[in-house]
Amino acid sequence: MSRALAAAAAMGVLVGAAIVASRFVLAEVPPLTLAMLRYAIGFACLAPFAWPAWRAHRESFPAPSTRDLLAMAVLGIAQFGVLIALMNWGLATVNAANAALIFSLFPLITLLFGAALGRERISARLAAGLVISIGGVALSLAPKLATRDPRAWWGELAVFASACIGAACSVLYRPYLQRYPTVPVSAFAMLASVLFLAFAAIGEDWPRRVATLGIETWGVVAFIGLSSGVGYFCLLYALKHESPTRVTMFLALNPATAALLGWWALGETVHASLLAGLVMIFAGLWLAGERRPLTGNRQPALR
Repeated sequence: MSRALAAAAAMGVLVGAAIVASRFVLAEVPPLTLAMLRYAIGFACLAPFAWPAWRAHRESFPAPSTRDLLAMAVLGIAQFGVLIALMNWGLATVNAANAALIFSLFPLITLLFGAALGRERISARLAAGLVISIGGVALSLAPKLATRDPRAWWGELAVFASACIGAACSVLYRPYLQRYPTVPVSAFAMLASVLFLAFAAIGEDWPRRVATLGIETWGVVAFIGLSSGVGYFCLLYALKHESPTRVTMFLALNPATAALLGWWALGETVHASLLAGLVMIFAGLWLAGERRPLTGNRQPALR
């Protein structure tokens, strides 16, 4: 496995762990406030490495245009602010394993966005792997299909919407990752999202809530933030060297992580349909990933 795909695998595991940790603290920390704290910590992790990389980049390349900075800020707000707020809202009613399985539709949506923009080539093997993965998600949700109240699905819809936003951002980030170094792009995008969320979370009275959080809660929030900083760097590193669809396929690792940790830490039940869904997810991952990169051009080395 290449370094880029290993980074994508690490990202998949960290996403699953962060989903479980987020569900654990949502009773004390509301969605927007948790998202703000998550990426404030993530930004603090990346900032010490971002400035030297940015200075080194500017010695050889021109400074980014205002248009590029604005585009990266908007993508950061969507990727970190809106996506995670929707995910946290969904986790209030959806257990960690099912949320992770729904979020694993990310690769299919990425493929569709990439194909629509002409940036991805859909092969039969890749499409088959994605279809199998989707079937696994549907199978895992089978026990809830008997629910007739449409309001019971708002949590799942919120998680699905977060996957759509993440997929779009994964495709749209690529030109900027080829133009600028990875760590500064990550840090800048996170900072933009933190400023946005600090304003958006005023309605949750976040200054008072943050001041009253206990040590245990802070420990979990710190883990979520650290996993976000490391995981997002892994994502951008992988996106710089591999196609978005191949990278996001490794999000299939997050349902298994979430199912195991949700069972261990939250006492969530692991149904047979969930296990069967996980098997299908991994089968789809293997089928779609066991091939050469979709694009023939080699990507530039990480600066």
